[in-house]
Amino acid sequence: MSKILIVEDEAAIRRVLKKIISEENDTYQVEEAEDGLEGIELIKNNDYDLVLCDIKMPKMDGVEVLEKAKKIKPETPIVMISGHGELDTAVNTMRLGAFDYISKPPDLNRLLNTVRNALDRKVLVVENKRLKKKVSKNYEMIGESESISHIKDIIEKVAATDARVLITGPNGTGKELVAHWLHEKSERAKEQMIEVNCAAIPTELIESELFGHVKGSFTGANKDRAGKFEAANGGTIFLDEIGYMSLSAQAKVLRALQENKISRVGSDKDIKVNVRVVAATNKDLNKEIEEGRFREDLYHRLAVILIKVPALNDRREDIPLLIDFFSKKISEEQGNPKKTFSDEAVQLLQKYDWTGNIRELRNIVERLIILGEKQISENDVKLFASK
Repeated sequence: MSKILIVEDEAAIRRVLKKIISEENDTYQVEEAEDGLEGIELIKNNDYDLVLCDIKMPKMDGVEVLEKAKKIKPETPIVMISGHGELDTAVNTMRLGAFDYISKPPDLNRLLNTVRNALDRKVLVVENKRLKKKVSKNYEMIGESESISHIKDIIEKVAATDARVLITGPNGTGKELVAHWLHEKSERAKEQMIEVNCAAIPTELIESELFGHVKGSFTGANKDRAGKFEAANGGTIFLDEIGYMSLSAQAKVLRALQENKISRVGSDKDIKVNVRVVAATNKDLNKEIEEGRFREDLYHRLAVILIKVPALNDRREDIPLLIDFFSKKISEEQGNPKKTFSDEAVQLLQKYDWTGNIRELRNIVERLIILGEKQISENDVKLFASK
């Protein structure tokens, strides 16, 4: 059922509009407001799929209603109703975010087409927003354990903000999945998430990788090159394994966080960046700080929100869900029918010591799918997944 509000000070016009709209579709729920102030109050307290708003009204004119309504409910389409002397104003309201305008007295076909189009647009806007918030299946977080549910709750609260997040946990637990969830559920999802594995980049190259360099700044710097912070501008940069970053690079990252600007290696020119920083590590950074290998001030800048991802051994109740998920995904990748696991096979896998965490579990599931029978049995697990 679509909910429509008519904001119009002339009772006769309100009646005509309501009659036309209600007769077009009996599922439309039409409400009325006799002036702009009443209209704004109703918009604040209700979720309308469409607002029809007169321009010239006492107490608060339609332009002001439009401006306030777009701040309160930006997704709600607003159609302006204009008299003959108000057409210029009606056209200007389009620049302020109005969906369309109709003239008095309203033409039946024009009115109904505008209503239908506006309602269709509202559906599309809501669906697009839902899809943006839906995390890509490539980065699903599988599990219903208390620890995973807690992480999901934190992500829901934090994703829409620009708060920096530090993700900790052993290797193979899925720290990068948490980072992707944070990005894809944020308002920055339309921009890139740039990933940097700090442990995989040689110490002498990490600064160039992060901040770029200018031609001639070091041997091999044959041309100017932008770094990862510039590439992530407007989006998110994910600094994975940040515990391996050199102290000199840490100092530059700290400056980027403090001042929202960086400088390329070999240059004194500042470059402004608007980047959300998410970091992850398998190291105990407090111990690294004590031993002088990690800056305490950088730690506090990064750890505004701290998310600890548990080892798989600490969330064994999620193993059946993970096995089912990996079995389906791997079978699809290989173009084969999904293989199932017997209850006994799953129970045996739940007892294993998963030192490699989720990454190890996925490898074992893939091995069993390749080597095991149509239904993976307890015997298959003993033969092909012995630890």
